Amino acid sequence: MRDYDVAIIGGGIAGLSLAYFLAPHRSVIVVEREEGLGYHSTGRSAAEFVLRYNAPEVCALAAISKSFFDNPPEGFSEVALLKQRGGVMIANAEKVTRFEEVFAEEARANPELHRLTIDEAIARVPILRRDYVAAAYYDPHFWDIEVENLLQGYVRGARRHGAVIVERSNVLAPRREDDRWVLTTAAGDIRARTIVNAAGGWADPVAELFGVAPVGIVPHRRTAITVDLPDGIDAMTLPEINEIDEDFYMKPEGGRLLSSPADATPCDPADVQPEEIDVAWAAHYIEEATTVSVRRIFKSWAGMRSFAPDRLPVIGFARERPDFFWLAGQGGYGILTSPALGALAASLLVGAAAPDSFEAAGLDPSKFSPVRLEA
Repeated sequence: MRDYDVAIIGGGIAGLSLAYFLAPHRSVIVVEREEGLGYHSTGRSAAEFVLRYNAPEVCALAAISKSFFDNPPEGFSEVALLKQRGGVMIANAEKVTRFEEVFAEEARANPELHRLTIDEAIARVPILRRDYVAAAYYDPHFWDIEVENLLQGYVRGARRHGAVIVERSNVLAPRREDDRWVLTTAAGDIRARTIVNAAGGWADPVAELFGVAPVGIVPHRRTAITVDLPDGIDAMTLPEINEIDEDFYMKPEGGRLLSSPADATPCDPADVQPEEIDVAWAAHYIEEATTVSVRRIFKSWAGMRSFAPDRLPVIGFARERPDFFWLAGQGGYGILTSPALGALAASLLVGAAAPDSFEAAGLDPSKFSPVRLEA
């Protein structure tokens, strides 16, 4: 039986970023139930990095994370982790008033936002329909995240410091022996002093498996499709397209156009699949807002975005079990905030102060404590 300081349940971006930051200080094992790491939410992300348009706490986490993305440790990745994409925010005639409100608010915080005429918007995004777009602005602060390089950087760094990562190993019937948890898995029994719940959409069921009260984390399904772009349109030069109320968004993906109806349908944790109605809405928005004709859907898929009731991450020790640690509820921003949240969770687990970047950003880590959600 192998013995570790910390067993992390879940091999997505949350668990692996924690393993990366924690392994230099503690013995760590990551236990993943699927055949591959990052199989669910991480592997199905739209891979977007933004500094705004989320809750203030999430925006602060993104700002903290950006220094890591811009300057990762040597050897972490052979390619840049962020690639500037830029974004165009659009509204139709019915939402011009709403557009003006959003633009005024965002422009106060970001003088680099640029209001676009309709001609300028179409020059930037040649596929936009002139009879749909009534208002637009350009935001340079949208980036694509090289998700696979980020994930593998975490994996290599964690293993280099001794972390063990096992796949195809669901945790069954955990029990207590002395001051340790004993986990029965397909990889054999594992002993660990502390359990980290980084199980994404399964976070609440995993907590209950360990006798810990759930905190109300609910997975939500989000759908995306890709379609071919017209001849002569270079996907590399297109910015992201966002509807002012996030009724939909579109961006280049693998040389094609990705479209999502930005759905957020509560669902059971599972290998979620797209619903026909959501695929149809994704295609509808393409033809409503752009000149692209959807003759064939190249690919469609769905992923889970798991939220706590207040839509903030859940990070910290359970009040009734100081040997059970939450790292969950990261919604649709787990990848872009993973450097900040991984480093914060590692600090809490070793009993250290939060990274200095949190104080510099004016962000109180206690905002993410599970105690706020516990009955």
